[in-house]
Amino acid sequence: MRVRGGRIVEVVPGAPPEGAEVLTGGLLTPGLVDVQVNGAVGVDFAEVDPVGMAAVARALPQTGVTRFLPTLITAPVPVAIRQARAVLAAAATLPEQAGAKPLGVHLEGPFLSPKRAGVHDPALMVAPGPEVLDELLDDEVLRRALRMVTLAPEQPGGMEAVRRLAEAGVLVAVGHSDATGEQTRAAAEAGARMVTHLFNAQRPLGHREPGVPGVALVDDRFTLGLIADLAHVGPDVCRLVFNAAGHRVALVTDAVAAAGMPPGRYQLGGADVLLTEDGVPRSPEGTIAGSALTLDRAVRNIVSVGVPEADALASATIVPADAIGEPTLGRLEAGAVADLVWWDDDLRPRKVWVDGEVVFDSSVELAQASVGLAAAGQ
Repeated sequence: MRVRGGRIVEVVPGAPPEGAEVLTGGLLTPGLVDVQVNGAVGVDFAEVDPVGMAAVARALPQTGVTRFLPTLITAPVPVAIRQARAVLAAAATLPEQAGAKPLGVHLEGPFLSPKRAGVHDPALMVAPGPEVLDELLDDEVLRRALRMVTLAPEQPGGMEAVRRLAEAGVLVAVGHSDATGEQTRAAAEAGARMVTHLFNAQRPLGHREPGVPGVALVDDRFTLGLIADLAHVGPDVCRLVFNAAGHRVALVTDAVAAAGMPPGRYQLGGADVLLTEDGVPRSPEGTIAGSALTLDRAVRNIVSVGVPEADALASATIVPADAIGEPTLGRLEAGAVADLVWWDDDLRPRKVWVDGEVVFDSSVELAQASVGLAAAGQ
């Protein structure tokens, strides 16, 4: 493979040219793409600043992630706009080679169903009427960076909101929704193309009323976001999802500030989240609140339930990249962005490149840790 100017120039078989870097063993793949990240390493995107954004950008490549979509949960529309602007401003301060790169903003709310609120505050949810959408889409800064909106299409004005957002080039996902199967299919007709965290916070699958997941599993227009921590969705159901529609599954973390952190109290959209020894963040009332999952672990989890490595890796690379409208991400081919992950035999990232530049090298990290331990021993 030859890389120039941050892009893959060609991928050819045969012996590498003199002076080329040779990777021995393991597996080389495109960088992972996570389209639902609320935060990580103690940082909540609802309250992010340049220092926090830089910390997340540095941390994510250690998990194989090279591009990510900062996600904001339900808040009043003016607050959501302010939070989104803060995310974008913080992202704009990232220097080159800072690590993983943000792709814009994902608004998960406030156009959701109080019946399927999860840890979102039902009191802050509103119907997506034309005036509210005007407020979002007329904000020039946000409009350029708004990549994805999760909404409940059965809410008043929901179908028209799907049409309008889709026409504006925004990926619309059905989520936190009590939509029937018929309403879910109507949302696809209106332009919805994804389902946010399949099975979670949505009308469940029934053998007569398929709900959101039933239609999503059989309608090829939907990409299926799946939190594969094996707590949000059990192992057998994860395998069932891949058996039914593996080519449309996009693994997501739905990670919160607790991801990459020890047990303790963290924030999600300004609310307390408790991470205990079981590794699953919860509200003080006990409701699952996002995850502490990393995307590399999601891949390993899916492989552990019997899904082939190639399919599991595709669900964290090319599938989410295509869903978000990024045709140069998530693949190893001429013209693609040179975001790369070199994995060891246990599917753990050894080395990661973003735009052709190394942003994580486990051998360097280990060497630095050894030096630190030696210094401490002195």
